[in-house]
Amino acid sequence: MSENISDIDYKQVIEYALEPLIIHSQLKIIDINRAAEIFFRASKKDIIGASPLDIFKDTSKSAIEKRIQSAYEQPAKVIEETIYRMDGTTIEVELYCHPVWIGETKAIQTYVRDITERKAAESEQKRMLEQVNELSSSLVPLLDGIAVLPLAGSIDEQRATQILESVPIKAQKQNIKFLIIDFSGLYNLDSVVTEYIFKMNQVLSMLGVRSLLTGIRPETAQMAVQIGTTFKSTPTVSTVKDALQLLGVEHNKSLLI
Repeated sequence: MSENISDIDYKQVIEYALEPLIIHSQLKIIDINRAAEIFFRASKKDIIGASPLDIFKDTSKSAIEKRIQSAYEQPAKVIEETIYRMDGTTIEVELYCHPVWIGETKAIQTYVRDITERKAAESEQKRMLEQVNELSSSLVPLLDGIAVLPLAGSIDEQRATQILESVPIKAQKQNIKFLIIDFSGLYNLDSVVTEYIFKMNQVLSMLGVRSLLTGIRPETAQMAVQIGTTFKSTPTVSTVKDALQLLGVEHNKSLLI
C-alpha cells in the first residue's frame, strides 16, 4: 500500500478538528468547520460569505485587517481578542492564523480558542494577590501610636514594592509614632527585596516614624550586610515583646488590637 500525504482529505481534517477553524480569503469567509458552527452559534450558510472582520469590535478591525494581510506571507503571532458570536454575545479568545492554499487560491486559516475560563482564573488570581498584598502591608495597632507590621511568607519584588509604597502612607494616616517591623514570619528574602524593606525604613524615618526591627534571622541579617544596609540607626531586638519593653510598655498592659 502506497501512503502519500498529498492524498489526505484536507477538508475532512479541518471538519473533525476540535477547535473552531475559519478559512477566509480576501476578507471573505469561504469555509468553517463544525466546531466553529457550535462556537459561533450559527450554521455555515449564515457565516460563509461574511467578512472575518465582522466578529471584531470596531476599535480592533483596522489592526486585525493589517494582521490578516501580513498572514498571507507568514504565520501571525498568537493574540488575545474579544470577539462577537453571531447572537451578539462576546467572548475572549486566542487567535492564530497562517497562510494556506485552497486549490489556486491563497487563503488564511484562523484558529479560535476560547480562553474565557483561563481569563476568569487569571482575574481571580490577580484579585486574591491584591488582597494578599494589601494584608501584607497592614499595620496592626497595639497601643496608642504603636503598631506592628508583621511580615510573613515569601516576599517578591512586587509585594515588596506594595509594602514600600503603602506602609508609610498608612503609618501617617494612623498617626503611628513607633512601628515594629517583625521579620519572624519571613522566608526566601533576596537582595532586591531586602533593599526595598530597608528603603521603607528610611522613608518612615523621614516622616518621623521610629522603627524597631524584630525577629530578624541570621540569613536576613547577612543579606542586609551584603547589600550594604546597616542597622545602626534602628533598634533591633528579638521579639515584639522585647520591642514593647524597649518602648517602656509595661508587661501587664493590655494590647488594643
